[in-house]
Amino acid sequence: MEKRRKPFFTAKNIAFLAVLVALVVVLQIWGGYIRIGATSLSFVLVPIVLGAVLLGPLAGAFLGFVFGLIVLIYGITGVDGFTYILFADHPVLTSALCLVKGIAAGLVAGLLFKPVSKKNPYAGVFVASVSAPIVNTGLFILGGLLMSGTLEANFVADGSTVIYFLIIGCAGVNFLVEFAINAVASPAIYTVMRVVGKTMKKKAAKKPAAAIGAGAPAARLSEGEQTLLLDTKNAGAVLVETEEDLPQEDAVLVGIEEELPQGKGRGTPNKPAAQKNGN
Repeated sequence: MEKRRKPFFTAKNIAFLAVLVALVVVLQIWGGYIRIGATSLSFVLVPIVLGAVLLGPLAGAFLGFVFGLIVLIYGITGVDGFTYILFADHPVLTSALCLVKGIAAGLVAGLLFKPVSKKNPYAGVFVASVSAPIVNTGLFILGGLLMSGTLEANFVADGSTVIYFLIIGCAGVNFLVEFAINAVASPAIYTVMRVVGKTMKKKAAKKPAAAIGAGAPAARLSEGEQTLLLDTKNAGAVLVETEEDLPQEDAVLVGIEEELPQGKGRGTPNKPAAQKNGN
């Protein structure tokens, strides 16, 4: 039996992504006022990691792009003095650095979560959480080295070096705080969201399933994580996790795959539904 790929652009995913985008904007604007050294804290990495974990690497990359775009706008307008000076001397490189480091942080977090979560979802969330600040800070340091002349002329004190300024002055305490925030906050929020999600699924499972297709009856045999969907047109079966995944025609939701009555095979449509409906 083949498990169907869930569509990304569902009403639930779009709404959740919109909430995360709003969080990215608010946290980046608010976090911009909390500075350690020459740079500000990035609390924004928390919603980026959550988006990458719950919606996938592309969602994480998009949220990272929003983060980088705000940083770039702040630099161009002079709100962020550090980025403004870099942009004045290196507009293309500064623009690329702002966008790439944010996109990479979200993308890498999502990509690392997938394989690790197959063994342990909480380990996957932790790995994704700590990878985001590492990628974000690492790319920042590499980009800064490419603009070492500007940094040395404007920020590096006499007798010091660009590497010391980037690692200690910019990244040092800032990185450690961001690392700690992500390592604690992202797994905690993920755990809460999973508990809430399971509770909502259980409540939804108690409601009668809606029929799909013209005049097709629908019956739910029991509750569970996955349901068995029988296609009355093609006499096939697929696994779905929510009713949003149901095909739009010629299909009836008939029950939970793990808890189907014994003796009913996965590829035997109509029999469970017939028994439930008394046919």
